[in-house]
Amino acid sequence: MTTDTPTLPSLILCHPRICTMAADRPWAEAISVQEGRIVAVGTLQEAQAALPGARVVNLPGAMVVPGLVDVHNHFVWAGRAELYEMFVPPVFSLDQVLAAVREAASRKAPGEWIVGGIWGSSLMDQLDHAARERLDAAAGGRPVMLRDDSHHNRFVSSAALAAAGIARGTADPANGRIVRDPATGEATGLLLEAACSLVEIALAKAMDATPELDIEAAAHAVRRLNACGVTGMQEALTTRAVLRAVKGLEDQGRLSAWVVGSVPVTDAPLAPGEAGEELLALRDQFRTRHFMPDAGKIFLDGVPTSRTAAMLEPYLPDAVHGCCFRGGTTLTVPQLAKVLADSERRGIRVKIHCTGDASTRAALDAIDVLRSFNGPGLRHQIAHASFIDPAEIPRFAELDVVADLSPPLWFPSVIIDAIRTTVPQPRVDRVAPIRSLIDAGALVAGGSDWPVVPDPSPWPAIQGMVTRSDPTGRLPGTLCPEEAITVEEALSAYTLQAAQAIGLGHLTGSLEVGKSADLVALDTHLFEAPPHQLGATRALQTWFEGRCVHGAAA
Repeated sequence: MTTDTPTLPSLILCHPRICTMAADRPWAEAISVQEGRIVAVGTLQEAQAALPGARVVNLPGAMVVPGLVDVHNHFVWAGRAELYEMFVPPVFSLDQVLAAVREAASRKAPGEWIVGGIWGSSLMDQLDHAARERLDAAAGGRPVMLRDDSHHNRFVSSAALAAAGIARGTADPANGRIVRDPATGEATGLLLEAACSLVEIALAKAMDATPELDIEAAAHAVRRLNACGVTGMQEALTTRAVLRAVKGLEDQGRLSAWVVGSVPVTDAPLAPGEAGEELLALRDQFRTRHFMPDAGKIFLDGVPTSRTAAMLEPYLPDAVHGCCFRGGTTLTVPQLAKVLADSERRGIRVKIHCTGDASTRAALDAIDVLRSFNGPGLRHQIAHASFIDPAEIPRFAELDVVADLSPPLWFPSVIIDAIRTTVPQPRVDRVAPIRSLIDAGALVAGGSDWPVVPDPSPWPAIQGMVTRSDPTGRLPGTLCPEEAITVEEALSAYTLQAAQAIGLGHLTGSLEVGKSADLVALDTHLFEAPPHQLGATRALQTWFEGRCVHGAAA
């Protein structure tokens, strides 16, 4: 049985600098809260008139903003990774990755799986047969599966290949590739896109993860997000295990965020067997007060680092693909238009994974076809919105399509460096055209894609939107500085616009009467701090439905 939100006392939350993100009253000093909902916004006198005798709580810090919304993450997977798996940062060399595997193996029983990540895409060219033999030695012959920084590819050991039944004669699955030694035809241990599912299935059978472990993973991840000021999110690939974990967390009264689920509506290369009528029929069974599995997910291409993204112009030449390879989409425009039409009949807004500019154009074309036949419909999302041909930018607003900005690829980073090894530099130098999208009237929404990035905090990403430079300071220079946006625009992308993007604009994203009392007290005044310091912003208190879920309330 679902645990209902307990009866909450009436409160007045006060701070001299409350940024509401509401057009009619952008600043306030008090918010009246009753049963988790805002009943008044304004001066302290106005708030007390709305709730006479209510307890007044003075919020700490330099300013208060609405609770942030992450438009794209995989928080249950992220919780699993942090609680149960080996972590390597994407800046590690191959030698460092193997050393970490060796250390992890020292704590494992013979034959026990070693699972982890996230190795950097820049290592891909080094992962040959010899590297797999070194992995076997480091693991002591144990099965190993390591995810890359895109989470679309895996590096696995010989024992993992054997467990998955991958041999020299094993055919590549649809939309995936088992990378092979060109001389012998033997699998090197590098698996791309849908080929990863072969080992993921073997791992799932071996580990038989219990629902309780996934519930604890979800709880850990929600605490991490609350600590960053996040009170709403869209889970971006909602499998059966994720449905069970989020529902289980809600049943225990521990889900302190709004969650929209994205159920696969076509076969997903990273979630085999998780699409179809049976899964769609489960949505009502798992829907709760705070969990709404009402969105869908489609993978239209892969990722540029493995040359599986669909691009308008050829990738840089290599020995495998030659000089004119552009990648491809998993669906044709007519096929995608039909899937979207079917989804709209079910009331499902779809998040379409598009990392290449050709897949982005195909998605927009399909939505255009849908609109020409059916007229206005649901607001769909193009996930990642990194490579967009300039001619396509106005179409986002024209077709009412959300630009899901995730993960943060709008400043120099390890992933950008890896993309430069496969995509011509002039194209990379136009990546993440956020300024252009906003100027063209598009709805843009910020997301982390956690655990593709190891830290879900939106504050470094917001700094990067404003400066287009690496918020960690590790990498020099800027990336497409002409696409920088203002602090106000970046904050809107992670609050009001993100809530609108995931279909919860009526419920959260701004501090207005009738909405949930979701807010965060910050140690930094965002509009007064130097832009290069925004990434260090901390959430002193986070409130969800009028409850303090992070930080001590007075």
